[in-house]
Amino acid sequence: MRSERERRRDAFLGLLGVRPAIMGILNVTPDSFSDGGRFASPDLALAQAVKLVADGADIVDVGAESTRPGHTPVPMDEEWRRLEPVLAPLLASISAPVSIDTYKAEIARRAIALGVSVINDVWGLQKDPDMAGVVAGAGAAVVIMHNRETVVPEIDIEADMRRFFERSLALADEAGIPHERILIDPGIGFGKTKAQNLQALQATARLKATFALPVLIGVSRKRMFGDLLGAGVEGRLIGTLAANLATLALGAAVFRVHDAAEHAAAFKVVHAIETA
Repeated sequence: MRSERERRRDAFLGLLGVRPAIMGILNVTPDSFSDGGRFASPDLALAQAVKLVADGADIVDVGAESTRPGHTPVPMDEEWRRLEPVLAPLLASISAPVSIDTYKAEIARRAIALGVSVINDVWGLQKDPDMAGVVAGAGAAVVIMHNRETVVPEIDIEADMRRFFERSLALADEAGIPHERILIDPGIGFGKTKAQNLQALQATARLKATFALPVLIGVSRKRMFGDLLGAGVEGRLIGTLAANLATLALGAAVFRVHDAAEHAAAFKVVHAIETA
């Protein structure tokens, strides 16, 4: 018999390719670029998770370490101290699956033990050598995100993403992670110039075709929209929606966002047009 964690995992995976899936962002951090400190207490975090699901999120992605440019790395014990009081009540209060935004294998192992279904690794299984084994052993799904230590403006970013994903997928295969439990993420805002971020988004359809995997897009309220539109963090929603609708048309499957209700409405309009 499937566990509740597996049921939630399969409910999420079953959406992919059927309709756009919304991954609601829940940061329990003091320093995330958009909402740092707003949901640091367990009660506030739980209320926000319930709201995200009510607004249309299909999965809630919980992060306890900011990965914004210039962030301060968080020790494992501190990351878990932020997560532990949130995860159990959150999983008990919502029926939607929960993912954890971490690149540390021990955090992933503990979170999965509590019922988390998906690991969202911003280093694509390449930072912690134990991560692929933890994901495989627990039967979790995984998001493999492209990342770079440094920004190099002159490189071909699409070629770099292909090489990175090939390495990550080799690690996944060696560990025994089934292909059908893997998603890829071009990693917008991670180790890329403004131009490379746009090129990475433009590559959505080609990445999907090359790797035959669902593509997750995470552009919510990113600085690139501030640069393009001259908008502050709260004014970047229109840019986020535009980028997500553009990549939806290119075949993206999952959209990691702060604003679930607005995206649910936008996707509903797209669906109505497509099926008119």
